[in-house]
Amino acid sequence: MAEAVRRRGVSGSDDRRLADQLFDRELDHLPPEARWREWMHRVEATIFAASEPVNRETLARIVGKSCSIDLLIDDIREELRGRPYDLVAVAGGWKHLTRPAYADAIRSAVGGNERAADLTQSEVLVLMCIGYFQPITRAELSSFFGKEISRDFIGHLRGAGLIASGPRSPTPGAPYTYVTTKEFLLEFGLDTLRDLPDFEALEDAGLLSKEKLLGGDLMPAFAVGPEGVGGELDE
Repeated sequence: MAEAVRRRGVSGSDDRRLADQLFDRELDHLPPEARWREWMHRVEATIFAASEPVNRETLARIVGKSCSIDLLIDDIREELRGRPYDLVAVAGGWKHLTRPAYADAIRSAVGGNERAADLTQSEVLVLMCIGYFQPITRAELSSFFGKEISRDFIGHLRGAGLIASGPRSPTPGAPYTYVTTKEFLLEFGLDTLRDLPDFEALEDAGLLSKEKLLGGDLMPAFAVGPEGVGGELDE
């Protein structure tokens, strides 16, 4: 079969390109209501079948040029209003997620999310710090918590895919900085980093200050004892 394709001078990628060109996105033969319904079905089916969030560019390949992805998503979410799952914007795309009200039932049936259960309070706090202050060095993280953040600790977060190396810091020695990843957004159900609580508003309210935090002046909530941040960061 492959030989026959080569003889015709058509590769597998050419076949796929031809099929893509023949795919009817506009659906001009359908009345407007039926056309919109078909676009909704295509979008919902694509998101349902995907293992990762589906971005706008991918969805635009299966609907007409005049179609509004946002309005389609709104209509699909409206139809899902009474269902135990929803269509959620996360990590730069859309994904089907069950509603929090059914978390206990799911855990009872199939168990919890092992990856999330592996995150300690200390790891969540360090991830929060990186999320707000990235790119940030290990030394700056250590200053934040008043205790050294070990390479093994950072390595664990990197191994989980939640952080990655950022640009070298312009400080002496040019240490590596760290940034969050798409996996971080997925873990915490965020569409983008803009969905984190507004840091400037927290600063204006006097609740957070990067300078004070990196200088070791921790917020009382983070200055916990041996069973909290201080006792776990370099394990």
